[in-house]
Amino acid sequence: MTSLRKLGSSDLEVFPLCLGGNVFGWTADEPQSFAVLDAYTEAGGNFIDTADSYSAWVEGNVGGESETVIGNWLRARGNRADVVIATKVSQHPDFQGLTAANIKAAADASLRRLGTDHIDLYYTHFDKPEVPVDEIVGALDELVKAGKVRHIAASNISAKRLEASLAFSDREGLARYVALQPHYNLVSRDTYEGELQNLAERQGLAAVPYYALAAGFLTGKYRAGTAVDSPRAQGAGRHAETERGRRVLAALDEIASAHEVPVATVALSWLAARPTVTAPIASARTPEQLPALLGVAELTLTDDELGRLTAASA
Repeated sequence: MTSLRKLGSSDLEVFPLCLGGNVFGWTADEPQSFAVLDAYTEAGGNFIDTADSYSAWVEGNVGGESETVIGNWLRARGNRADVVIATKVSQHPDFQGLTAANIKAAADASLRRLGTDHIDLYYTHFDKPEVPVDEIVGALDELVKAGKVRHIAASNISAKRLEASLAFSDREGLARYVALQPHYNLVSRDTYEGELQNLAERQGLAAVPYYALAAGFLTGKYRAGTAVDSPRAQGAGRHAETERGRRVLAALDEIASAHEVPVATVALSWLAARPTVTAPIASARTPEQLPALLGVAELTLTDDELGRLTAASA
């Protein structure tokens, strides 16, 4: 049995791979999504990430499709108590922004779609610097006091705003962010490393990085001169054209071969071993894509291997 990891200062204990729900209701229909969720939880997984806006960008979708699929699955399986559900606020077409009124209305809408009475981890999806941190934190605290949200977190936020939010929570004795969801992986280190990571470390926040596999590039299937038929091909493929991308793939290939594991497993294991990181987020459209992701729970890289990857991605 894989040991769970404590999420920051919260009482949540989570599997070292967080399953991304962005594909549910988009590239994975409901039966496919159920199959992925079943396979993930059967392997010991318990941490599912979504957002109220997934997948409003798809023609014919209105936002909330992913939450609805997850809600239907929870109801069908009767396993709500066994999983940690994280969702986000600020980007749904009908609930844009982080005013107090919007946060509360969006949370109620998410609860309805998820078919549950509480959200385990509720993120501000994209910070809105025009809204004072006291308004945002105050509204989130009300949700916690009402029992609708267990813990709060922030995604896509500057170190300055995060620090101000934490200081306000401490000063007023309100709910405090326990986690941070940054864009972070072997080929995108600049957004998180430095000020934000240092702050998370000082304040005891858990990092749950998104784009952990760089839109699929770190699975190893996107290489210079190779065409891949995928909605993400363009985003992933651009890394293959860079010197850093090529160096990282070479190091990943070598280490994956030594351990006889997929390249994706090694990329996620590097991330899971970084300071502050509790569980990288990765998504799967089919159960067949899961083993490479779940392998992060079993693989421990040596200090030398971690160092080689860190140097290659510098």
